[in-house]
Amino acid sequence: MSKGVVLSVAASVLFAVMYYFTSLLTPLSGLEIFGWRMLLTVPCMTVFMVVSGEWRHVWELLRLLAGKPQLIGGIVLSSVLLGVQLWLFMWAPLNGRSLDVSLGYFLLPLTMVLTGRLVYGEKLSRLQLIAVVLAAIGVLNELYQVGGFSWATLLVIIGYPIYFVLRKRLATDHLGGLWLDMALMLPVALWFVQSGEQGFAVLDAHKGLYGLIPMLGLISASALVCYIIASRLLAFSLFGLLSYVEPVLLLGVALLLGESIGAGEWLTYIPIWLAVMVLVFEGFKHLMRQRRA
Repeated sequence: MSKGVVLSVAASVLFAVMYYFTSLLTPLSGLEIFGWRMLLTVPCMTVFMVVSGEWRHVWELLRLLAGKPQLIGGIVLSSVLLGVQLWLFMWAPLNGRSLDVSLGYFLLPLTMVLTGRLVYGEKLSRLQLIAVVLAAIGVLNELYQVGGFSWATLLVIIGYPIYFVLRKRLATDHLGGLWLDMALMLPVALWFVQSGEQGFAVLDAHKGLYGLIPMLGLISASALVCYIIASRLLAFSLFGLLSYVEPVLLLGVALLLGESIGAGEWLTYIPIWLAVMVLVFEGFKHLMRQRRA
């Protein structure tokens, strides 16, 4: 459990770094950044999986699909669900939808907890229940401030739980499944890059992108690897609750980029920060018990 918590937090930190990193990739659009991210993340992941011995999961999955071709539709759907989320993450900040997506990430852990209860019958510990209540206070205030749900918010809070449940049902909740999901996105990613205003020529026009774009792929691959391993090690509900770390860090990035917290928003962020602290405290207690055992 402690390893899963560490990996989940590491993934959130890397996603926040990547969120800031997109501001350095001018003049690329959100679609182009998504395309470059996919084109570079898959090779980075491939190298990692070969070196770590995880590549066997890809062969196992391909053999499974050869024996059960009826699963191909589910695999394609899984890739589409993930691709839409990765695209939205890059597209929203550049198209006036960052607040909607942020609200979705605030609500996501609660929908993950609800999914864990309804689909898997998981129970919450007392500290986890306290964290849920604290986070709910913050989420309700955010709902009050924003005034409703947009399509981008609904896409996050509905799409991700469906994605993780589908992966478990398909038995693809491992790095091989993630690699295949992302590999299937490559044709679309290539089209996004080529259809940009300058296409691949943007690299020659802006030499700094030769170094920045590969770094984007490395950060993206590392974040996704940590994220998917954490999803395997943690209970569905705890994994969902730890997702609160990411929007808190994204807030820090927003402040670093010059944005500010309105007076009415403090009631959103303070309860969520407290919820994260409760989860950290629970993880610390678990670690102490393991050391004593």
